[in-house]
Amino acid sequence: MTIRLLIADDESLLRMAFRMVFQAEPDMEVAGEAGDGDEAARMARMVRPDVVLMDVRMPGVDGIEATRRIVRDSPRSRVLILTTFDLDEYAFAGLKAGASGFLPKNTRPEELLAAIRSVAAGDAAVSPRITRRLLEKFAPQLMPGAPERDERLALLTSREHEVLVQVARGLSNAEVATAMHLAEATVKTHFSRVLLKLGLRDRAQVVVFAYESGLIRPATW
Repeated sequence: MTIRLLIADDESLLRMAFRMVFQAEPDMEVAGEAGDGDEAARMARMVRPDVVLMDVRMPGVDGIEATRRIVRDSPRSRVLILTTFDLDEYAFAGLKAGASGFLPKNTRPEELLAAIRSVAAGDAAVSPRITRRLLEKFAPQLMPGAPERDERLALLTSREHEVLVQVARGLSNAEVATAMHLAEATVKTHFSRVLLKLGLRDRAQVVVFAYESGLIRPATW
């Protein structure tokens, strides 16, 4: 399977550098480029990329708003945010907007390629533990007010609910299996149903959902 990519960055030299890296990979194809967030959202609707590599600081419509538009209008496309630092408010805002992961701009090419393949396969490119650190650091100022319980939680069985909470706390499937005395394959099945019932994309989105709906709080981590 060829991964179709959209590169969104206002620096043309950086876009060219990314294109050269991706063109050298037999399973990747650059489907388009964009110099700002508005163009990125339009291009995503046109070329239907598997993964959008999104800079956050762009003129006009920034990468966060562009991510919201892409997640809303091009749900098959997944967004990978590029940040200046590995833990900053843009990374958190990107995840909250629906991105499937983030990476600092100085990430090594092999790590970037691995993250793209992970996101294209349906996984998050950032671990739940890192997502939790972002929530703990930035959620109080970026998500003011008390959390509201989401009505979609009523769709979950008690076992699915427990798997959701364990994953949101940062546990891997293997760790959840050990904690709940289940087979890892059973945990994977429960987690797939959690994603389907809640309409979430990946583990990073599960952590954000659990925080927003009040299932977990920093004090409980």
